[in-house]
Formats: sequence, structure tokens, C-alpha cells
Amino acid sequence: MTTTDTAAPYPYPSADIAAAVARALSSANDRPAPALDATRSPHKYAALAQDFRSSAWQHLEGGDLPQASNKAWGMVAETVKAVSAQHGGIIHTHRGITEVIAQLRRLLTDAGDASTARQISRAFLTAGRLHVNFYEDELPDDIVIEGLIECEEMSERLYALFWREPAAV
Repeated sequence: MTTTDTAAPYPYPSADIAAAVARALSSANDRPAPALDATRSPHKYAALAQDFRSSAWQHLEGGDLPQASNKAWGMVAETVKAVSAQHGGIIHTHRGITEVIAQLRRLLTDAGDASTARQISRAFLTAGRLHVNFYEDELPDDIVIEGLIECEEMSERLYALFWREPAAV
């Protein structure tokens, strides 16, 4: 991955994204764990997001809606962790994921892109609902499929906006 903003495909300076991530993790009280954090990298999270994406569709094809739902959540969570890690913040908690999303939405809104901020918010809520479906198994297949597609679109959008180079999603 490139580390210069000149090759960045996203419209936000790396320093702005890093500041947003730092605010989010501070707000979430998500503290560094140096021994654990040393093994975590943006590429590792991005690879996990891709694995969850593939696995979600496999579980869906096999009729396992709860697992498909949870893998969709996992894809979103790992995408947020990848973006965060690339900008200096390792997320350890669900609260950290939520706060990073809130701060990235704030960047979008402040830049005048409230529409994308709302799309990300809705998709994040969908991902959370799918995570709940893992435990409750109450959503029909068409809702899970729509949710998975929405989660994929969110993941792609986060990479397009906040990743230094296009990620294979």
C-alpha cells in the first residue's frame, strides 16, 4: 500500500481521517493493547472482511441465514477496523466500531456529503440488525439477501472513501 496522500483515491486527507479515528477511539474509551495491536494490520483486517463476505454468501446458499447474517456483520466490522488501522487506530470493541463510523459520517457531513453519510448510517444499522439475526434467527431470506448486499455496498464505499488504495472487496 502506498503511504502518500498524492496517490490516494479518496477525497479526504489522511490527517483528517486519522484525527477522526483518534477522536472515535478516545470517545469509545477503546485503549491500545500494544502486545495485541502489534499483530493487527490494515491488510489483515481487509482480508478478514473479504473472507466474511465470501462466507456470508456460502452460508446463504446453504440456507444458514443466521450464519450468513453474522458474516455480513463481520464484513462490515472488519472493513471499519481495516480503515481505522490504516489511519493509526486499532479497534478492540463494538463501541469503537460504532464511534469510528460516527466520526467518518461526520467527515462526510462536514464535507457536504450528507447523502453518503446517511447511506453509511443506514447500512451500519442494517449490519447491526443482521448481527442480531445471528442470535434470533427471525429474518426471512429476502431481507438477509438485501441486507448482505447493503453491507457489501457499505464496505465498498468505505474503502473508496477512506482507504489509501482500492481494496479487493
